[in-house]
Amino acid sequence: MARSITFLHTADLHFGAPFRGIRNLSETWSDRLLEAIGSAYDTVIDTAIKREVDFVVIAGDVFDTARASYRDYRRFFDGLHRLDRAGVPVYLCTGNHDPYTSWQADFERLPRNVVMFEAAHPSFALYERDGEALCLLGGRSYFNQTWPRDQRISEGIDRASLERNLERQTGRPDLSRVQAPFSVGVIHTGLTLDPLKAPENPLDLMACGIDYWACGHIHSRYAYPSWDDPSIVFPGCIQGRDANETGSRGCVLVTLTEGAANRVEFVPTASIDWERLSVDVSSSETVSDIERRITEELFRANGRAQCSRMIARVELVGTTDLHDLLCQKDILEDVRLRLSDTYDEFFVDALSNRTRKPRDLERSGGEALFATEFARAAARRREDLPSLRAEVEEELVARRLGPSAAKALTDELCDESMHFVLDLLDRGSQR
Repeated sequence: MARSITFLHTADLHFGAPFRGIRNLSETWSDRLLEAIGSAYDTVIDTAIKREVDFVVIAGDVFDTARASYRDYRRFFDGLHRLDRAGVPVYLCTGNHDPYTSWQADFERLPRNVVMFEAAHPSFALYERDGEALCLLGGRSYFNQTWPRDQRISEGIDRASLERNLERQTGRPDLSRVQAPFSVGVIHTGLTLDPLKAPENPLDLMACGIDYWACGHIHSRYAYPSWDDPSIVFPGCIQGRDANETGSRGCVLVTLTEGAANRVEFVPTASIDWERLSVDVSSSETVSDIERRITEELFRANGRAQCSRMIARVELVGTTDLHDLLCQKDILEDVRLRLSDTYDEFFVDALSNRTRKPRDLERSGGEALFATEFARAAARRREDLPSLRAEVEEELVARRLGPSAAKALTDELCDESMHFVLDLLDRGSQR
């Protein structure tokens, strides 16, 4: 019968992290955010115990700062002790936010079920179940908040090194690939996604003979070469901290089985989801209609989200006769407050207007003649400059934007430029 192990892989807990860039936050929502990271961590621990995993891996950045508070330490260690009582081992490395030198041993010693990988050199561990060696683990922690450019954080973490070092540590030369069928590497790295933080070439990691690389640092979920058979995985952070960390956040449940592809299951942990919504109000005839449209989109997004509450930034788009009215900040603020005060499920952090007023660019009479000709000329100019468009799109792709997103943004910039000039013309004609 094929042997198998299941473990929970989490990273980037960031205890003590501030929630950044939040506007107009109510007291109730402030309290919810203060508890959000701790609540997400509790869900991680609950999941590990409920699913009866073989072990837990934490791939760095447990704390957001090198000088974490005693309160945050206690919350984290309480979870480790719960896992210890449940008989669940924990293997962890430190990251650039909580480097090895910053861990405060005078606050509390690590429980007996926890192995922290060394920082000065790779270190190794063995997971056994019922006396059978099942998984070799190797990892390395951040020593300081930066990683030397002339070193690879994964250096020395490969299948042969794991077997050789564990034979030496345990005095057991029988730890062969057959007896310990699985191997896991634990590192905090930017991979090729962030070349400033212990970068690694995924092809180099794939060549090490390690079955699964449990990584941390990248706050979005990412798998290489694919989610169908992932060998290198970032689970993302357990709780989004600002409007740039949108969508569901959590950890992953990993199953390794002899002769089968790696399987990874996402487990949502966040109690608050961040969303950016674009709401088309072209069909709305009144401000009340717009409020209803926003409400519909908020509930739709909240239904998709895998958590109970949501903070949203809403952008109104489309062509509407209400454009000038929506330009009045007090109108938008009143709508935002009504939405946030009416529904407990979500908080509208910001409401912005990017609608346009209707224009008949085909008419040719009097005052519209120049505007009409300008719009037509702008459209022709856009098509006449394919090389310039290609350069702009290439630059956007170089800044880590996908090709389709770069094209959409280029189109949007062209449209925005044209409408900006038309708005100026409208203002001039009204004087």
